[in-house]
Amino acid sequence: MIRKVLRVIFSAYLSFSLGLLCVPCCDIPSIATYFGTKGRYEEVNTYLINDKLAVNETLIRGASSTCSAVHLTAVIRHGTRYPTTKNVKKMKDFYNLVQSNASDWSHKLDLSQWKMWYTEDMDGRLVEKGREDHTNLAKRLAKYFPTLITEDNLRNGRVKFITSSKHRCVNSTISFKTGLIEYFGIEGEEFDHEVNDALMRFFAECARFVAEVENNKHALVEVDLFNDRPEMKRTAEKMADRLQVPYSQVTADSVEAALYFCAYEFAIKSINTPWCQLFDEVDAKVMEYATDLKQYWKRSYGHDINSKSSCALFHDLFRRLDQAANDHRSGHVSEAVTIQVGHAETLLPLLTLLGLFKDNEPLTSTNFATQTERVFRSGHIVPYAGNLVVVLYNCADGFRLEARLNEQPLVLPKMNTDLPLFDDVKRNYAELLQGCNPKTECELVNVQPRTMD
Repeated sequence: MIRKVLRVIFSAYLSFSLGLLCVPCCDIPSIATYFGTKGRYEEVNTYLINDKLAVNETLIRGASSTCSAVHLTAVIRHGTRYPTTKNVKKMKDFYNLVQSNASDWSHKLDLSQWKMWYTEDMDGRLVEKGREDHTNLAKRLAKYFPTLITEDNLRNGRVKFITSSKHRCVNSTISFKTGLIEYFGIEGEEFDHEVNDALMRFFAECARFVAEVENNKHALVEVDLFNDRPEMKRTAEKMADRLQVPYSQVTADSVEAALYFCAYEFAIKSINTPWCQLFDEVDAKVMEYATDLKQYWKRSYGHDINSKSSCALFHDLFRRLDQAANDHRSGHVSEAVTIQVGHAETLLPLLTLLGLFKDNEPLTSTNFATQTERVFRSGHIVPYAGNLVVVLYNCADGFRLEARLNEQPLVLPKMNTDLPLFDDVKRNYAELLQGCNPKTECELVNVQPRTMD
């Protein structure tokens, strides 16, 4: 029953997100919703295309006679960034292939004047669009939660900022703070942030995850197998036909690099580049599935340690909620808001540990055709600036909890409402709250990787 409720909510969420409520302001690639983790936040909430500060008025939680907001914690992915060094290398190889062997195609699509401007030293740094992602998100969250994200709380240190050490996260955090400073019209004042990789880059510090998944060439075998499947081979062959080059010259890496050109040019510059014409919708769906497979097996339900690596962040979240509840009982909440900025690799394992976006069947190399209606679509879960917001309320019948993903209501597993009793939520996660010890889970032992049931 709960799974059906989740599917209905998520389906409605996607319908809302895929453009039913707005007229695009720019030339959006027809395949933009299939960019996976390289996708814009606006493809998840398309109403933001025309108004970056738009909010759903019905979701604004002001003070009421029955409930009052006590605490908010937000876990947020960094904003739009340049490609990493690894991806730039793939893009350079593909660009050289096109320049050397597909001059007719390049001229036809007016790419003859396009120069390779991505450089390896960009290495995932935040772009101007990424700064705007966080500046605008801060302003929208201030609108949604006007009794928590307040000027008084900000000025008096009751809003805490925590970030990964990576430059794209630090700069996203600074941009988020800028958004609040602009929103409240504050001048001449700065607000500190804490760098904490143990929380925001737990995956890099979890020895078992690094050994069993990150550095294990067999951990992503389903991704490798999918690259040899007819769906991916046909996608590569179609691209070779368009470029008029031998099939042997277009590999899975080539197709991935071509999609990067399309996705990055759009995310960074809002340009529907001719690179996008190398794909039709069928191709894009195949590439999205390849991306989702990688995220599933490397960061989500594919291996047990993927989610368990986030135990520290999980406990940190519930500790803050419990502390806020206790502080409220005593009459003073010292930390009203916690903003935590990390990576897709931060948010996705936590959502997995919470039991969210789990399909009935695991994603494998062989079930692409039967997974067209899957709820696990990484681009709709963790786009640039993707975020999980959890809010504690004091209500007439006790403390209640609200969760939102990317500014949309989220029903937690085994809950039949988007505002369940906090005690019910804790009972649901009792096993994790009593266990899920980061040190124990991440201890390196000589065992084979375990898969999730």
